[in-house]
Amino acid sequence: MPVDPVIAAAFLGLVLGLQHATDADHLVAVATIVSRERRFGDGALIGALWGIGHTATLTLAGFVIVTLDVRVVDGVARGLELAVALMLVLLGLIRLRDAFRGLGTVATDHLVADHDHGGREVLHSHSHAHDGAPHQHPHVHPSRRLLDALANRRGVALRPFGIGAVHGLAGTAAVSLLVLATTRSPWAAALYLGLFGVGTIVGMTALTAAMAYPVSIALRFERARRALGVAAGFASIAFGGIYGWRLL
Repeated sequence: MPVDPVIAAAFLGLVLGLQHATDADHLVAVATIVSRERRFGDGALIGALWGIGHTATLTLAGFVIVTLDVRVVDGVARGLELAVALMLVLLGLIRLRDAFRGLGTVATDHLVADHDHGGREVLHSHSHAHDGAPHQHPHVHPSRRLLDALANRRGVALRPFGIGAVHGLAGTAAVSLLVLATTRSPWAAALYLGLFGVGTIVGMTALTAAMAYPVSIALRFERARRALGVAAGFASIAFGGIYGWRLL
């Protein structure tokens, strides 16, 4: 019994979207961001935001290309890929800066105490130790909203979305050619691109969640935080440099 072309395109898009999340440049980008997150949920959220940004630009641009039967010239496609390479290098530099300055290594969880002061928001500190070294961290009771504002988590959340959006634009040409090879129906193309995006979101969320678990354990230790940040920064710079060099 012949399979409906629309159903075939939808299934293919979902499967390839899951596989697309494992591309090396995607993993390097999100791993560099995840390397600073102490909470499992934040790591998974990064993958979801990256996937949403990727899906937004890829679906919109891809649908326009397929519907209008436009071909992306090689120069434009290469330029978008170079933008990804430069972005990876910049992301690595930012991660190294944070690691060497010690920024971003104390998460808001570390500032929230496990005790109360009668429901009042009191700013103070208690002594505790990491790796045998006693020190203090200031914390506030009990407002997490204030701490999130201090940590600028809203701005941080935009980073994976924007990085995913750039990756989506860079992959538009290749994915659009694949859609054209599969179907000429605009509706089938839209369904393909949409489910491709869903597969990418699901795949990247699962991958970043898997990364976040060991990272959340490692980041409990001061030396591990610094080492992980340096390693992630250099890896992103090296991969971005090699990736860009091959495109030139």
